[in-house]
Amino acid sequence: MNTTRKTSPFRYAVGMFGTSIPINMFKTYAAAFYVIGHGVTTAQFSMVLFLYTFVDAIDNPVYGFLSDRTRTRWGRRRPWLVIGAPLLALCFIAFFNIPAFLSGSGIFSYMLLMYILTGTLDSLINANYGALFPELFRSDAERAKSNAMRQAFQLLAMVISIALTPIVTDALGYGLTSVIYGLLAVSVILYCTFGCHETAQEEELEKPRLLSTLRDLLTNPKFWIFGLTNAFYSAAMALVMSAVPFYVKYTLGLDSMANTMLLGVVLLFAMAGVSVWAFFVKKRSLMPIWRTALIALALSFIPLYFVSGFVPALAASCLLGFGYSGAITTMDLVGARIMDEDTRKNGLRREGTYASAMGFMNRLSGFFTSFAFLLVGWLYGFESGDMPGARPHDAARFLMVVFPLCAMLLCVVCSRFLKFPEAPSQASHKQPETREAKK
Repeated sequence: MNTTRKTSPFRYAVGMFGTSIPINMFKTYAAAFYVIGHGVTTAQFSMVLFLYTFVDAIDNPVYGFLSDRTRTRWGRRRPWLVIGAPLLALCFIAFFNIPAFLSGSGIFSYMLLMYILTGTLDSLINANYGALFPELFRSDAERAKSNAMRQAFQLLAMVISIALTPIVTDALGYGLTSVIYGLLAVSVILYCTFGCHETAQEEELEKPRLLSTLRDLLTNPKFWIFGLTNAFYSAAMALVMSAVPFYVKYTLGLDSMANTMLLGVVLLFAMAGVSVWAFFVKKRSLMPIWRTALIALALSFIPLYFVSGFVPALAASCLLGFGYSGAITTMDLVGARIMDEDTRKNGLRREGTYASAMGFMNRLSGFFTSFAFLLVGWLYGFESGDMPGARPHDAARFLMVVFPLCAMLLCVVCSRFLKFPEAPSQASHKQPETREAKK
C-alpha cells in the first residue's frame, strides 16, 4: 500500500525561487562584473563559456544517471539537493568575491575555475529538482498548476536577482550581494526539499542500466528536437539577460537605474503573462500554444532594434516579457511529455537522466552565447569596458537583438518537427510497469 504523503504544489514550486536566485545573477552579471569591471576581454569571456559547455556535456548525464540509480530511505533526489545546495552557494559567493591578491591573468584563471564549479553545481541541483516534477505530479491538471506556480516563483526570483541587482550592488557591492543571495537560496532549496515526498513505489523499480539508458536517450528523436529547440531559446534569453547592461549603457546611453527598469518590466509582464498562457493551454492543446508562444517571443525582439530612448525601450520590453512568459509556461510541460513517453515505452523511471540531458541541451546555449561575444569583438572591435571600440552602441544592439532574434528563428523552425498524439495517453498518470511485469 502506498503511504507516501502528497506533495504540496506550493512547497515544490517555491524551490524554483531558490534555484533561480543565484544562477540568474551569475549568468546575467558575470560578463558585466568581469568584462566591464575587472578587465577580462570579450574573447576571454567567450573562451570561458566555450570550455564550460564541454564540462556540461559530461556532468549533466552523470548527475542524472546517478540520481536515477540512487536508492535511500530519503528518496532518490533529496540527498543530492541537500548536499548540492550549500556547495552551490559557496561557489557562487566565491565567484563574485575575487581574492585581493589576484590581478591580470590571475583574475581570468580564477573566473574560469569558479565559473565551472558554480555551473556544474547548478546542473546537479537542477537535474534533481527537475526530475521531481513529473514524479510528484502525474496529471496534466496537477502539472499545469504546479508549473504555473513555480514559473511565478522563478520570475519573482528574476525580479530580485536580475532587475533589482544593479540597485543592490550599487549599495552593497557584488560581494555582499552574492552572500545574501547565496544564503537565501540555500534556505529555500532545503525548505522545498524536505517538503517533497517521492512516491514509495519508485524505490522498488528496477535500476536503469547505463548502456540501455544511453541508447534509448540518444535514439529518441523527440529528445533531440526538443533539446535543440530549448537550446536556441535558452541562447536567446541568456544573451538578452547578459546584454541588457551593455544595451542600456552603450545603445541607450542611460545609467544602471534604466537597466533595472527595463529588466523589471520584462519580468513583471512575464509574471502577468503566465496566467494568460496557462489559460490558453487549458482551453486548447499544448503543442500549438507552445509553438505560438515561441513565435511571439521571436517577434518581440524586432522593436528593440529600432528604439533609441528610454520610453520606447520600456514599451518594447513589455512585448518581450509577454513572449517570454509563453515560453516558460509551456516549455517544461513539453519536456514532461517526453519523459512520460519514455516511461510508458520502457517501464523505467528515468526522469533524472532526461532532466539532466535536457539541461545539457539547454546549456548548449553556451556555444551560441560564446560565439556571440566572439563575434562582437570581431565585427565591432568591442574588447572590454576599457576598450569598447568605435561602435559600442551597435555592438550592444547586436548582442541584445540581432543574435537573439536569429536564435529564436531557429527555435521556431525546430519546434515544427516535434509532434505528439492529439490526446496524451492516460497511462502517463499510472505507475510504470517493471520489466518483469511486462514479460
